[in-house]
Amino acid sequence: MTDTKVTLADLDFVAEQGHDYQITLSKDYQILGATSATLTMREPTVQDLLASEMQAKGKSDAEQEIMMFANLCGVPPEAIKGLTLRDYKRVQSAYKLFIE
Repeated sequence: MTDTKVTLADLDFVAEQGHDYQITLSKDYQILGATSATLTMREPTVQDLLASEMQAKGKSDAEQEIMMFANLCGVPPEAIKGLTLRDYKRVQSAYKLFIE
């Protein structure tokens, strides 16, 4: 069995915005005091990876990933934690576009 690489064209909920990706969520959320159904994720750096490792020191891999996504989307970790699993998977898919 081979893994098929997912591309931007495969993800109808992700749109390229310059060097960032805009992620359309399945519903509206209260994020930073505003109602929004989108998140914008910037491209991660090695420093982002190191920072998320330090912030999540002693916590689970899931916590580290949440810290990373929150940082890249410019929202508090609680905003990522409040997403439905469907929308969390959308955020994960957008992230994978940057790293695969």
